[in-house]
Amino acid sequence: MISIGIDVGSVAAKIAAFDGEKIIATAILPTGWSPREVGEQLLKDILEKNQIPRDKVKSIVGTGYGRVSLPFIDKKITEITCHGRGAFFINPEIRTVIDIGGQDSKVIKLDDTGMVVDFLMNDKCAAGTGRFLQVMANALQVDISELSELAEKAEPVNISSMCTVFAESEVVSLIAEGTSKEKIAAGLLQSVCNKTYSLVSKMDVEDKVFFSGGVSRSKVLKEMLEEKLGVDIISTEESQFLGAIGAAILGF
Repeated sequence: MISIGIDVGSVAAKIAAFDGEKIIATAILPTGWSPREVGEQLLKDILEKNQIPRDKVKSIVGTGYGRVSLPFIDKKITEITCHGRGAFFINPEIRTVIDIGGQDSKVIKLDDTGMVVDFLMNDKCAAGTGRFLQVMANALQVDISELSELAEKAEPVNISSMCTVFAESEVVSLIAEGTSKEKIAAGLLQSVCNKTYSLVSKMDVEDKVFFSGGVSRSKVLKEMLEEKLGVDIISTEESQFLGAIGAAILGF
């Protein structure tokens, strides 16, 4: 039997299939305008590409903000719980999860059984999230995936505003002044690091720390956070799929 987890976020929708022992498949698509349609497409694709008969699916669990739009799921579980379970499955020594998603960021604390014991979330504004970086990448006229590479060997310029609207104006002014894209990219990642640190520092950080969400793919940001927090941070290829992985495991 197979369980399916679907995590519909504000920017991307992810899916994972779990056979009771391991994650056998994952997939991702932009959320677009319809969480329901992207969820249905992901489900169709993962079943077909992995030749999973529908009657072999034990359950389908939805998580993320768009879970309410998925009429075909068997259960809805919060992303906090799913991220915690997913991280613990990947590494049972994980005690803290830092997740930076498209519209919010969160820090989650786990006990030695993988249960969530505490969490904090910044969901009041887009500062320090994937959406913040997307807006800034647009201002720099680069793809968001290029920010980390641009920033890799550059000295960060100070981005004083964390408000997305004001920071965008600041970036435009820096470009007009002739500041290099590399320095601006490094400054933007540093500002996300600082914002994340202010959230994480409100909670005792315990090893091991797992970094999840689409922004976790940034090697430079991961290194900045490690230096700021003084801990080693784990990020894997599964990081972006953590919510879907946790949902699939909880559905088995």
